[in-house]
Amino acid sequence: GLVLGVYSSEKDDGAAQFTSAGDAFDRLVSGKLRALLSLCGPPLKKGKTRVFHGLHQDFPSVVVVGLGKKSAGINEQENWNEGKENIRTAVAVGCRQIQDLEIPCVEVDPCGDAQAAAEGAVLGLHEYNELKQKKKLVVAPQLHGSAEREAWQKGVTYAEGQNLARYLMEAPANYITPIKFAEHIEQKLRSFSNVKVHIRPESWITTQEMGAFLSVAKGSAEPPIFLEIHYLGGANTDDPPLVFVGKGVTFDSGGISLKPSSGMDAMRADMGGAATVCSAIVTAAALNLPLNIIGLAPLCENMPSGKANKPGDVVRAKNGKTIQVDNTDAEGRLLLADALCYAHNFNARAIVNAATLTGAMDVALGSAATGVFTNSSWLWTHLYEASILTGDRVWRMPLFEHYTKQVTDCPLADVSNIGKYSRAGGACTAAAFLKEFVTAPHWAHLDIAGVMSNKDEVPYLRKGMAGRPTRTLVEFAARLSQDSHN
Repeated sequence: GLVLGVYSSEKDDGAAQFTSAGDAFDRLVSGKLRALLSLCGPPLKKGKTRVFHGLHQDFPSVVVVGLGKKSAGINEQENWNEGKENIRTAVAVGCRQIQDLEIPCVEVDPCGDAQAAAEGAVLGLHEYNELKQKKKLVVAPQLHGSAEREAWQKGVTYAEGQNLARYLMEAPANYITPIKFAEHIEQKLRSFSNVKVHIRPESWITTQEMGAFLSVAKGSAEPPIFLEIHYLGGANTDDPPLVFVGKGVTFDSGGISLKPSSGMDAMRADMGGAATVCSAIVTAAALNLPLNIIGLAPLCENMPSGKANKPGDVVRAKNGKTIQVDNTDAEGRLLLADALCYAHNFNARAIVNAATLTGAMDVALGSAATGVFTNSSWLWTHLYEASILTGDRVWRMPLFEHYTKQVTDCPLADVSNIGKYSRAGGACTAAAFLKEFVTAPHWAHLDIAGVMSNKDEVPYLRKGMAGRPTRTLVEFAARLSQDSHN
């Protein structure tokens, strides 16, 4: 199969305009493609397709897909590069159509941006069907033509990184337990000589005095794991690293503060923070990015049992601060508190944590963007600029003292794990809680609860766990590595 892009005319009544690959193919078939398209009615709208059969012996089926206007670029209102998003969407739609025709191989028009085209193809075809007997045909997307091969391969690597996060988040919690998660990531990194993976057991976590993390883990029969990854891609292995921290709750029942049963199955993806940061490091290693990255993922389940945290319990974090656990379903911040304290051991250039932390984040932004709380405008600018390129957007949220007071005004301990006004500004009070465990000048907390899954909002992702914002984290790391090079 072959997927070709076609631009909308800048004027409403004008004829559609082919990409250079489309033009070349049309010449190959003596102008038949253009003739057939004009016979098919009005020009193709963005993301819409037409399928033609029997035009050429090498490509029995050709899908032509609308790319929107050729002039599309960075849209200030939308905070993304519209041209790139149009290509990702169009290519994903075209490749799925080839898959529906049960053709095992598809060549893809680079559409003027081979990286975006590759991302659209590889993200658009991904589906979790490991456990089904009846599986969809696996389609292998390839670049059409020989130009832009390097950019295509980069796009494939970026997309495979996000697909790894999607795979981990989608898999059932009895398949991805804390130890299985860690082993899966270790296996992905095994072939890289400049990566060390440490799978730390409960005994090590205890010696580190991570009392907040252990208090969550003790409610489950699954032992906790602290996953630590060192990617040494920098010219000097002593250069200050970028530290990624990810919340790794492989199943979140809410603990004693039990969640409603409806939709609780989605809480297998409550380790989305760990999945995205670990997948970003796997991708950085595959791209051989010239910087050092450390990944930290506290992994456990949050379950109700006779040993579980009880509302009102007080636990002690690694930095000595006491925490009153007023709601056992606000457990992610307890894991992160200890992991963030530990992250300060590495003289980091920046600490970035990701977590499916609060339902309040979903209420605030929905699935449009990841909420970013940061004490560093330098860090914010890098994340924001990366997200414009990837189309996986971020939006800055407030870290006001106003919210800090709501978590530090606590009857029994130094801090409470929920704000004293309960639901008001829940994403902001969660970030204020985390800030109590951070002294680093460049720290960002990404609340990814709203972007955890996809229904139909991102057209190049199928329904299911989204693996967002893995590509933004990779692009951010790539920009940071260029910074240190310059």
